[in-house]
Amino acid sequence: MVPFVSKMTEATYFILAALLEAPLHGYGIIKRAGDQSGGRVKLAVGTLYGALDRLVEAGLVVLDREEVVDGRPRRYYRITDDGGTAVREEAVRLQQAARVVTGQIAVMGA
Repeated sequence: MVPFVSKMTEATYFILAALLEAPLHGYGIIKRAGDQSGGRVKLAVGTLYGALDRLVEAGLVVLDREEVVDGRPRRYYRITDDGGTAVREEAVRLQQAARVVTGQIAVMGA
């Protein structure tokens, strides 16, 4: 188990999920996290880069590459194997927690 999972916020979960398919730059992460969360996760730029710094420090994400677009640097981030494990474990945890509640709702007939 990756220790970071027990502290994972919804924003962190969707940042990692956004990176599962391919490396993305900041705006790409913001857009994909918003899309994947059905609009619930709305990341501000400062929030995103603070989270990315923590994820890099935890070894869950790495800087993949940098390029300059219209004179501005664009950094692409990639999920690591540990990051993939962390987001998978969190997905399973959320699924198990939802199963408990939906099972109780079914028993209550609600």
